[in-house]
Amino acid sequence: MESPAFPSTAYAPLLPPAADDVALAKQDRRGVWWRGCLTVLAACGVVALLVAASLLAGSRMGQAGDGVDGTDEDAAGGYPWSNEMLQWQRAGFHFQPEGHFMSGPVFYRGYYHLFFQYNRRGVAWDDYMEWGHVVSQDLVHWRPLPLAMRPDHWYDKKGVLSGSITVLHNGTLVLLYTGVTEDPMAESQCIAVPTDPNDPLLRHWTKHPANPVLSHPQGVQGMDFRDPTSAWFDKSDATWRILIGSKDDDNGSHAGIAFIFKTKDFLSFERVPGIVHRVEGTGMWECIDFYPVRGGHNSSSEELYVIKASMDDERHDYYALGRYDAAANTWTPLDAELDLGIGLRYDWGKLYASTSFYDPVKQRRIMLGYVGETDSRRADVAKGWASLQSIPRTVALDEKTRTNLLVWPVEEVEALRYNSTNLSGISIASGSVFHLPLHQTTQLDIEASFRLDAADVAAINEADVGYNCSSSGGAAARGALGPLGLLVHAAGDLRGGEQTAVYFYVSRALDGGLRTSFCNDESRSSRARDVTKRVVGSTVPVLDGEALSMRVLVDHSIVQSFAMGGRVTATSRVYPTEAIYARAGVYLFNNATGAGVTAERLIVHEMASAVYDETLMVEDS
Repeated sequence: MESPAFPSTAYAPLLPPAADDVALAKQDRRGVWWRGCLTVLAACGVVALLVAASLLAGSRMGQAGDGVDGTDEDAAGGYPWSNEMLQWQRAGFHFQPEGHFMSGPVFYRGYYHLFFQYNRRGVAWDDYMEWGHVVSQDLVHWRPLPLAMRPDHWYDKKGVLSGSITVLHNGTLVLLYTGVTEDPMAESQCIAVPTDPNDPLLRHWTKHPANPVLSHPQGVQGMDFRDPTSAWFDKSDATWRILIGSKDDDNGSHAGIAFIFKTKDFLSFERVPGIVHRVEGTGMWECIDFYPVRGGHNSSSEELYVIKASMDDERHDYYALGRYDAAANTWTPLDAELDLGIGLRYDWGKLYASTSFYDPVKQRRIMLGYVGETDSRRADVAKGWASLQSIPRTVALDEKTRTNLLVWPVEEVEALRYNSTNLSGISIASGSVFHLPLHQTTQLDIEASFRLDAADVAAINEADVGYNCSSSGGAAARGALGPLGLLVHAAGDLRGGEQTAVYFYVSRALDGGLRTSFCNDESRSSRARDVTKRVVGSTVPVLDGEALSMRVLVDHSIVQSFAMGGRVTATSRVYPTEAIYARAGVYLFNNATGAGVTAERLIVHEMASAVYDETLMVEDS
């Protein structure tokens, strides 16, 4: 099937550049606020399964709504959102509480546990945030439980922040979290244990009378010491070890740093001499994570270690691959140009404060992250809730490249699929779009693989080396071999209507090879001016013979995109005013000037909402 040609003016910017500049400038306006990592627990007999599981890990405190989690609408007058628009924004198969604010799982006796920062009093972070708690047996359907912890002791009066859970050899659970004192404000590490270890739902926790068990070391500021990882066991001296991130601002270095501490009883800790890793200019490392990766179950390749940190300065989650020398207490990156904070990210869009845990049942590592809002605080107050969790994702080493991770939705999400439509084989001429005939377009799981016409690619000899997702004009910037991909949440009038583009841009490099970028273009996602709209993404490895493959999860106001099996991912929050309900469509598009493209594989699955089924749970008694 071929579509009629569509004029390039369809991709003209919806708003004048100045309007978008205002929104982007607002993103850089510095307010001070808290955020948090996830807390996840996984059942495992011997090693630490749970890592920092959710939510509030804090860096600084101040005005909620400032910074990247919200754009001040007053500069643009405030969009007159209708109830219909606001109700549409709530996700159907991503976890979020019924109301108010959340920011941030664990596997124990058959249940995944997600603890998250929760504010019952409003839609933004505030003092005295509490730990919400939900459980699931499939990482998709979540059941709410009573609040897990409150800031009710002197050592955590100003916040029960991010934490992690470790499963000891005898099956005992230890929850390690950051507490914040009030006067003076300082962060320290505290522990709690299940009040009833036989309760698989872990509904009650008891804080240890020895708290706090670990204070910030000499040379580290009191509010720069948070978010301990789960512990791993070191056989060399029979101790449990944890990693904590911080920063070093001495002599203007502003370096991100990480320390290892060891303990035998989780009550007395000793710092392992030296610094595990340091990267100049990256600032505070919070919500840090550290784990080994080897590839597939049968892989005999060298074991590598991932170090991940949420960068407090810019609110992105970076990771790097390297080698860990436990005896020397050092971690060294495989590639210094891809070191922590300057190279690879878990997600190039709106995702922060993530954590991972090992699932011993399915022998996989799973990560989740916090996805905040990018609309105005006024809109969040009107709808009565803010933020949600990303889809749980597996994390594995890419054995084909060994230079990056593969981050991919957990297989359990596929149980929500229904009404699958196979549209494979559509060919799209240069400068064309093709409307996909679907029953509904609000909740979708789209699998697509594209291949550019080989003769057209071979005919392109001129190098095109300047393309960048964030600064090259998005889907409107036409090149010989791109952009091409999908338009979701697209209004009927593509010439001036709302649309969110997920696309590849292929270009000829100076050495004659091909360079591929994968991007989400939010710039035309909404007519509202008090919404942050960006183009996000990165270059992605494409090996010889591989088609350009993407998977896009569309769930109302969240769009999560995965390229090349998860080598690059991008999450967008979008707030259309017109392209909602039956008024929205999905299109294939090819805005390249010099090549046709074929969607070799295109399957669109409608997605059911993740309604919790009480019959799946054990009795509460």
